[in-house]
Formats: sequence, C-alpha cells, structure tokens
Amino acid sequence: MKEYSLAIVGATGLVGRTILEVLEEKKLPISKYTLFASSKSAGKIMHFMDSDYVVKELNENSFDEGFDFAIFSAGGDTSKKYAPIAASKGTIVIDNSSAFRMDSNVPLVVPEVNPEEIENNKGIIANPNCSTIQALVALKPLDTAYTIKRIVYSTYQAVSGAGNKGVADLDNGIFNYSNKCCDYALQKFPYPIFNNCLPHIDVFLDNGYSKEEEKMINETRKILKKPDLKITATTVRVPVFNSHSEAINVEFEKDFKIEELRDLLIHSSGITVIDDPSNNKYPLCKDATGSDNVYVGRIRRDYSVDSGINLWVVADNLRKGAASNAIQILEKMII
Repeated sequence: MKEYSLAIVGATGLVGRTILEVLEEKKLPISKYTLFASSKSAGKIMHFMDSDYVVKELNENSFDEGFDFAIFSAGGDTSKKYAPIAASKGTIVIDNSSAFRMDSNVPLVVPEVNPEEIENNKGIIANPNCSTIQALVALKPLDTAYTIKRIVYSTYQAVSGAGNKGVADLDNGIFNYSNKCCDYALQKFPYPIFNNCLPHIDVFLDNGYSKEEEKMINETRKILKKPDLKITATTVRVPVFNSHSEAINVEFEKDFKIEELRDLLIHSSGITVIDDPSNNKYPLCKDATGSDNVYVGRIRRDYSVDSGINLWVVADNLRKGAASNAIQILEKMII
C-alpha cells in the first residue's frame, strides 16, 4: 500500500489539535506529517504519533516540497491565500473554512451523504459547516426515501465552535460566578455566554439572518443538489463546552410510517439512534462528545402538516463537525 504525505495547516488550534487526535486513532497509511501554523505559533513543539513535531510557519513556499494532501483549519483568509498555492503544487486540499464551500468548482462533501463528489475535485475539497454536516447525515436517508419538501433548523451550538476564545469566555464566566469575584474581558462573544443563550452566530446580514444561518441554508441546498429547497434556520450559541444540538423539523413530499422511518435511521451509516422517551432516553452532548457518529432521537410526527417529522440531532462539532469529516474524506481517497 502506498504511503502518503500530509500537511496540517492550523495544527495548534482547537480543530487542528482534534485533527491530530483523530489521525492518531485512525492509523492511516501516511508516512510523513508536517504541521503548519501562523508565525505566532511557529516553533511550538507538538507531541503526535509518538514523536515531537516542530510547528512550521505557513508561507508561500510551504508547499514547494510537495505533499499528497493537506487539511486546512486556519480560517477563511488563510485558506483563500494558501489553498490555491498548495493545489497548484499538486496537493489535494481538504479545507475546513467557509472560503470555498459555495464555489461551484469545489465539491462540498459529507462522506455518508455525497462521497461521489470527491472525485470531482480540482485540487480543493470543502468541508461543510459543522451544523450542516450533522444535519445532513441525519437527513440524507430520509430525503432518499421520502423526498424533503421543507426544513426548519433550530440549532443550539457549543462554545468550542467559536474556538479557543469562545471556550475562554465560558470558562471565565463560570470562574467569575463560582468565586463571586472580579469582572472579566470578553474575548469572543458580545455578551457573557455563561448562564445565557445568544441568538447570534457569525455576523448579521442585511436580510436579518446571521451568516451561520445562511451557511446552513445554502450548504444544505448544494449538498442535496436542490437549489430551490425551502429552508429556514435560527442558530443559537449556548453555554455548553462541546457538541452541537439541533431541533430539525422536516416536511416530506411522500407520507411515511413512523416505525419505518425510525428503522431507516437506525440502519443508516454514521447514525446512532437514542429514542426511548418513556425512559428519558434521547441524545445528549455528553453522548456525542468524543464520537464520530451523529446521534438522533425525539423522532416524532409533526401533526401540523400532512407529512412532517421532528428530530433532535446531536454531534461532536470538533470531530464529526470538522476534523473527523475531513479525515473521512481523506480516507475515501487513500483506502
């Protein structure tokens, strides 16, 4: 079996460190790893695969030595500048940012949903938004069986989705409350996230939606290849450290039997169903954290429409919502 080389851009961030954790678990046929970050983090030592790696500063010449693949997780501006450079040197880039997701020439991939799109890459493959990934893992088998007519997304997203600064805001809020001490400076959010819910993820657009909500709408349409699909979304940041939760309401073109629909989800790839309300069994963030599966429960008919369903969907946003999805894309190309 061929051995591959892999560059990891943004290796010192929350998602970057999760990428390293998942790669250690996977044991893929990769013989050479190179870690990149900004000048601020260059020179750091990271222990990975039983070895110490010196983080290199990312620059225009970083890909001259040649890599088979690169996973980018360093933000949209970095991806826009450096991903095309890497691709021009023969490296296939899997990008975690929003920079290329809506580019018609770049496949937007969830391996359980549209793996065939991987072959259509021209050097760059986009990883969808974390909240989109977990929703589509749950919705794709239902769309295939019953044809989705409309989706209403309501998300409850953990602070780890906002990076280290988001986690720090929650940590500082908890410390401040527990110790009844001094005020603290917010690093990420416009208001304290401790004991609070913020209906504000990313910037607001002129139409009143947030950019996060627009991402979910547009990415869902692209992945399902339904540009006119009726979708609306409200995304909320909640005081949870990790794993996003979503209440998803779906209306179908075709009718269904609830038992058959539940059985379909049980037997679909990448899904764990926890749905026993009589015993208070349903997906929780603690169930999803550390897992690559998408957890689905509270499966019940929406009686306000002819063929509607309500789902509660939970997944680890750092793993399945970012790192693991990217690595699963990589797996499809090398195994």
